Amino acid sequence: MTASLPNRMTRYLRADVQGMHGYAVQPSAGMVKVDTMENPFGLPADLRRQLGERLAEVALNRYPAERGEVLRAELARHAQMPAGNDIMLGNGSDELISLLTLAADVPGNVVLAPLPGFVMYEMSAKLQGLKFVGVPLTADFQLDGPAMLAAVREHQPALVWLAYPNNPTASLWDDDVIEAIIEAAPGLVVMDEAYQPFASRDSLDRLKRHDHVLLMRTMSKFGLAGVRIGYLIGRQPLIAEIDKLRPPFNISVLNCEAALFALEHADEYARQAAVIRAEREMIFAALGAMPGLQPFPSEANMVLVRVPDAKKTFDGLKARKILVKNVSALHPLLANCLRITVGTPEENQLMLAALREALQD
Repeated sequence: MTASLPNRMTRYLRADVQGMHGYAVQPSAGMVKVDTMENPFGLPADLRRQLGERLAEVALNRYPAERGEVLRAELARHAQMPAGNDIMLGNGSDELISLLTLAADVPGNVVLAPLPGFVMYEMSAKLQGLKFVGVPLTADFQLDGPAMLAAVREHQPALVWLAYPNNPTASLWDDDVIEAIIEAAPGLVVMDEAYQPFASRDSLDRLKRHDHVLLMRTMSKFGLAGVRIGYLIGRQPLIAEIDKLRPPFNISVLNCEAALFALEHADEYARQAAVIRAEREMIFAALGAMPGLQPFPSEANMVLVRVPDAKKTFDGLKARKILVKNVSALHPLLANCLRITVGTPEENQLMLAALREALQD
């Protein structure tokens, strides 16, 4: 049970914050954890040993300095950053979302995004005191082009978020619709490519053609969710302005060195991503073969599936030590939907077996 805030303190804290719900993380001890889109694979034993030895030599008594610049350069190379662009590091994508929203905090500005989408877009806008406009997707979780363009014309948003692929739907949206939105947008358009390692297309070419487009990626889905490294790419003058808001030393020396080590072994993470993509297709086919289920096509490391009763199925899976995400209450379009992260081959078989049993309860 959560303790109540002392009455004398309520006047000093924002009323809207006191009325909010925090970002919830489900307890997962003893569970097959397929609820938060993490890479389920660890490093091979020899690489774990090498990483441990390397981290042991990091100067923990010093503030982060030059190694952060090395990481920026290595990430730019890894992402094949186009000429004329620059790169900025964040403590995960969440910090970058907050900083971009802060940069757009001008009275009257509007933040716009499709819904359902990543909850932090709306939360960051509201915490910053900006109006948030959500535009519903179509019934099959694609961008509603006419509705999006109408919202852009009406609200003239300072910031448009386009997740590519989207969370929680795993959709990779129509490129012509995205291009029309970018052309119409008066302010920044951020292509959030958190799930890029699992997608068949990316937005690098958009950086070359549009000076108001930013590309945001993370190393979390790459395989380093615990390391918290996000990065933002855009035209140099634009990144220079946003970077003024970045806290000094926002990337720890340990996180930085772990990220550099991972980039040196990108082939191992690419191998893992290939397994995840193959397992995703297996899960999609298996779900489609189960009576009463409707899985939706995925370009991420998760599969969204509509079940007859989301709460009953979620509870049945949890009773069998399988933890998925019940997203059915996040938006009306997600009614009776569960989001299942792609796990290891063994975890995926356990999940599917438990799901078949839970559907019979």
